[in-house]
Amino acid sequence: MTWLTILPPLVAITIVLWRKEVILALFLAIFTSEVLLLTTPGLTAPLGGFLGSLDRVIQVFTDAGNSRILVFSLMIGALLAFIRVSGGVTAMVEMLVSSGLARGKRSVGLLTSLTGIVIFIESNLSVLTSGILARGMFDRYGMSRARLAYIIDSTSAPISILILLNAWGAYILALLSGYQFEQSAAEIVWGTVPLNFYALVTMAIVFYTVITTRVHGPLKASEARAEAAATSGDHKHEYPPTKARYMVLPLLTMILGMIAFMYWTGGGDLAKGNGSKSVLYATALACLVAYVMMLLSRTFNHIQLVDTAFKGMAELLPLVTIVLLSLALGASLKQLGTGVFIASLVGDYLPLVLVVPVLFLAGALMSFTTGTSWGTFAILIPLGVPLIQTLGLPPSLVLSAILGGGVFGDHCSPISDSTVVSSIASGCDLLEHVRTQLPYALTAGAITLVLYVIAGFVMI
Repeated sequence: MTWLTILPPLVAITIVLWRKEVILALFLAIFTSEVLLLTTPGLTAPLGGFLGSLDRVIQVFTDAGNSRILVFSLMIGALLAFIRVSGGVTAMVEMLVSSGLARGKRSVGLLTSLTGIVIFIESNLSVLTSGILARGMFDRYGMSRARLAYIIDSTSAPISILILLNAWGAYILALLSGYQFEQSAAEIVWGTVPLNFYALVTMAIVFYTVITTRVHGPLKASEARAEAAATSGDHKHEYPPTKARYMVLPLLTMILGMIAFMYWTGGGDLAKGNGSKSVLYATALACLVAYVMMLLSRTFNHIQLVDTAFKGMAELLPLVTIVLLSLALGASLKQLGTGVFIASLVGDYLPLVLVVPVLFLAGALMSFTTGTSWGTFAILIPLGVPLIQTLGLPPSLVLSAILGGGVFGDHCSPISDSTVVSSIASGCDLLEHVRTQLPYALTAGAITLVLYVIAGFVMI
């Protein structure tokens, strides 16, 4: 419970900014955390920290959910390779262009963002589907992969936290269970929708970007490079078009499989489904469908397909390593108490009108430093509920600030799983995605902070 608990995240941020190396930054952050956790630090502290870091990474695999996330991340590489090598991506792009659905930057952006919105059942599924679908179209019209990563990242978690008929809603209701309110927990959760200013502002900025086709900040440079590549022909398709079904059927399998497995793992209740199990099962099934279709085409044999799958996995190995280290760092920081310390900064000495804005900032800082919005919810909601009960604060307003803060920090964090998955799905470098999305997220966060100050004066 000291300021030292925020040292590991500061180490990670410093190394990322200085060396532009995420894997080194994450490992050094884990090392710093493990040194701080040593019960008898001394001359052997560096060795103890190093060995503790290795043990912490290995412990990630002892959690079934973590292991599923890692295997799923690798299998996505195989799926992307299958649909690319089959010619399905190229054929899908040609079909959408010829049909008029993708006739320019605006329509492609709208199609991508609406796809992310429609698939609100699970944020990773939303990102993967819209990212895989849009890659070729963005290349076709000289739009950067960084812009694609921004759009799919900003239409996944914000939509999932607004349309709560999913695992997000079930999780939040579970965190509220056991507390007594004048309203039901469901009424409080639904009451957050019009008050979740970060999600609403983020969606407004996304549609501004899509409709006007304008970009700002570092994203301009990425767009200039993409347009130059499109003009010079660097983005010509490597694989000739075959049939769109080689992309459509695996994608449909993944979407429908995700829904079916959420229903199955939830015992008939979609909202209670296991997200990590469902997305892994659905992705594996999609890979199987793509494999069988390509094998039956007689254009590929088993050896070629296995080689294609492993090459696809190899392409994502650096990002999967980042996911692994992020999970290890999150576990280490949890034991260190980083999140609890940040939450403790929200004290009883604030004016009532500032409690909600500070909760939003605390949630943002926690999710940024730990890389998890759900972990932030788990810490801050039990701390926010007593403030509701003792200070008479509006429950939905307090809850919306915590939820929005968690998503805000998640959008800014290079160690967030949603940031990494968005990079994977769009084919964008992770640091480029973080750097180009940050001005948009900070703008939305600043507007949200002002709105919560205003809401504090009006509602409290």
